[in-house]
Amino acid sequence: MAFQFTDENVKESIASGKLVVVDCWATWCGPCVRMSPIIDEVAEEFGDKAIIGKYNVDEQNDLSSEYRIMSIPTILFFKDGKLVDRLAGSQSKATLDEKINSLL
Repeated sequence: MAFQFTDENVKESIASGKLVVVDCWATWCGPCVRMSPIIDEVAEEFGDKAIIGKYNVDEQNDLSSEYRIMSIPTILFFKDGKLVDRLAGSQSKATLDEKINSLL
């Protein structure tokens, strides 16, 4: 299952230096809901190699404000504490696997 990012824990996760993948989503967003099982599957597949999780933009807002999330789903990729890439819109599992592998 994917990690649940909050305003309280997301900065600490990013600062860990590990690869961090943040899926910015909301419950009312159809494409976000369809991507949810993919994010869970990718999180389980990569295990301890990366921190992969979900950030609900309706319940949390610090990260979405800081990185100007204007549409969801948006997936943010952090490595060594810095934003290194972002993908907007629905993504396939293959796309996420490829992106994560390229950053590990």
